[in-house]
Amino acid sequence: MINDGSVPRLFGTNGVRGVVNSPDMDPRFALRLGLSIGSLMKGTVLVGTDARTSNEMLKSACASGIMASGCNVVDCGTVPTPTLQYAVKTRGVAGGVMITASHNPPEFNGIKCIDPDGTEMSRANEESIERRFHTEDFALASWANIGTMVADTTVIDGYIEGIVSLVDVDAIRRADLRIALDCGNGAGSMASPRLLERLGVRYVTLNANPDGAFPGHNSEPVPENSKDLIDLVRSGGFDFGVVQDGDADRAIFVDDTGTYQYGDRSLALGAYFACRENPGGLVVTTVGSSRCVEDAVAANGGRIMYTKVGSPVVARAMIENDSVFGGEENGGLIFPEFQFCRDAGMAVAKMIEIVAKHGRMSTLLAGIPSYSQYKAKTRCPEEKKRHVMEQLAADAKGGRVDTTDGVKVFFDDGWVLVRPSGTEPLFRVFTEAKDPAKAKRMAEEYIDKVKALVNGS
Repeated sequence: MINDGSVPRLFGTNGVRGVVNSPDMDPRFALRLGLSIGSLMKGTVLVGTDARTSNEMLKSACASGIMASGCNVVDCGTVPTPTLQYAVKTRGVAGGVMITASHNPPEFNGIKCIDPDGTEMSRANEESIERRFHTEDFALASWANIGTMVADTTVIDGYIEGIVSLVDVDAIRRADLRIALDCGNGAGSMASPRLLERLGVRYVTLNANPDGAFPGHNSEPVPENSKDLIDLVRSGGFDFGVVQDGDADRAIFVDDTGTYQYGDRSLALGAYFACRENPGGLVVTTVGSSRCVEDAVAANGGRIMYTKVGSPVVARAMIENDSVFGGEENGGLIFPEFQFCRDAGMAVAKMIEIVAKHGRMSTLLAGIPSYSQYKAKTRCPEEKKRHVMEQLAADAKGGRVDTTDGVKVFFDDGWVLVRPSGTEPLFRVFTEAKDPAKAKRMAEEYIDKVKALVNGS
């Protein structure tokens, strides 16, 4: 079944999200979505949650719907999203469901579906679920074939062992590193401290108790929410710090000098060493990533491929093109040797290995070019978006243009990306240049261009 536009879309870039106990995310909604999910998956389904206060309520409702369709449910408890994805991939089940709103404020929650290979659900399968949801085309089981639910608290163990098997633990232990870890009161609290202990590093934790009210700081790992971690690293004696988002699929690093490193920088560092270990390898990222990633790839003779925004898009492009590394600029790193999804646990382990083998994080990052970015937005009616993009591409006057996701125009010392919002009547404008003032000027110039095209001049 295909969503041809006749039914409303439920799934966004990363699952369905809404304010808890609003019509978009209450037990009735979760039950209907569970019925739709179970009708598609038809087998054993693993279910996990992040640490949000509504996790048990929504999990129970969604799991009821899944069981009503005849599927058996394995309740994996509070776990990072990549932990559940790894369990789905390695156990050969029909799929998974993660109750999470990732980095959103505490009043939100969400439902994310996982395909049998552990990747975030394909759009085609999401469309099938949406159609069943809106038409109530549920495959209800007979009373004798209703599914059951059992608990399994061992999935974190398997996940940690899987990560450990792919890094040089001996080299890590010889380096005697000390790490500062901020779990953000999220699901990473359940796995990341145990991973660091297993790797044999010394560590200090912040906000490592799961709490859906996020008392330490909001769950988005942006600079203003990382101040305590930055201060801790600056106090001395740490090789680096790391802060995770609410469901621990993204990790942002603070280097040994206490400098917050945006996700582009860790993506570039990972790409550099992936291409060093795999000469000629392909790295996949989105059109919104910094040019420093391309520079790092080129430094080791690698190749780069740009995709539309969204980790599922990146992951599937990596699978199809045999990529050696990939990810997004928001701290979502994807390691294909482990699994095709964003994974903060694997990112932490690989960064520890890189520092253990190659030196201080600040020194390594100093070898990767830096750029300044600027972000802005301007309104545009939906019916004019296509015309605006066509004109911007045509006006590039022979310059390099990428229309993978919006219009990205490259210059000798930077780029501009004008991308239409998928949910609002506006364009987002992203620019990058060596000079911060130039990045701002380019953004203002393209904002004016969009306004002129919208107004017909």
